[in-house]
Amino acid sequence: MTPTHDRFTPLQRALHWLMAVCILAMLFIGVGMMSTIHPDYLSLVSMHKPLGIVILVLALIRLVIRLTRGAPPLPASMPEPMKLAAHLSHLALYILMIALPLIGWGMLSAAEYPVMVFGIHLPFILPHSNGLHTLLWNAHRTLALCFFALIVLHLAAALLHALVRRDGVFQSMAPWR
Repeated sequence: MTPTHDRFTPLQRALHWLMAVCILAMLFIGVGMMSTIHPDYLSLVSMHKPLGIVILVLALIRLVIRLTRGAPPLPASMPEPMKLAAHLSHLALYILMIALPLIGWGMLSAAEYPVMVFGIHLPFILPHSNGLHTLLWNAHRTLALCFFALIVLHLAAALLHALVRRDGVFQSMAPWR
């Protein structure tokens, strides 16, 4: 789709900022889970699992809207390498927003750990396998660290566009005019 607008739709902006809060909470919860053996670990896990599924659902909704509504064009003044970096980083963000929850769900399925979301027990999506659980656990952890690094780059790019370039890129997603 070829967008003709200079801002994302209100729904796209709302989903972006809602997901930003969810993903930052998820990353901090994940770090907390990995750094404690305290009884709080189980509380963190009980938040992490359903929040991952919520992020997965929101990411799929966002992807459908992005594919149907498109995105505002990048400024003509933006250098081509920056445009390429923007497109590739957004692709990576969408891949990770979808892959990480699926890998987490698969990891839990392989260990036969239940995933409950709003009182609904989700089905296992992979067969029981200790080896597969370990592989997916390592993949989930590594990709989460990559996701964190990508988010830091995304924030840096947003600040670059908002404070240095002032080219309208940040304003296209800002919740205000």
